[in-house]
Amino acid sequence: MATPMRCQVRVKGHFSGQWADWFGGLKIENLPSGEAVLSGLLSDQAVLLGVLKRMHELGLVLISVSCVQAGWGDMPPAP
Repeated sequence: MATPMRCQVRVKGHFSGQWADWFGGLKIENLPSGEAVLSGLLSDQAVLLGVLKRMHELGLVLISVSCVQAGWGDMPPAP
């Protein structure tokens, strides 16, 4: 069973919000320091790996990755 995670990935560079879908729907925040923080809920480690692979393919410099198991308040409503 997949375990949803709340993740935060920090990279060098800035992005427009249009990249959010390409990065698994993560929210993008550009910092004055020239870094970007992508954060949000990912369904499992496979999705995180896909996001990191895309970043690698773009040649982005990864600064940090932090993930914690999502709490009940993070879960989407049941269909």
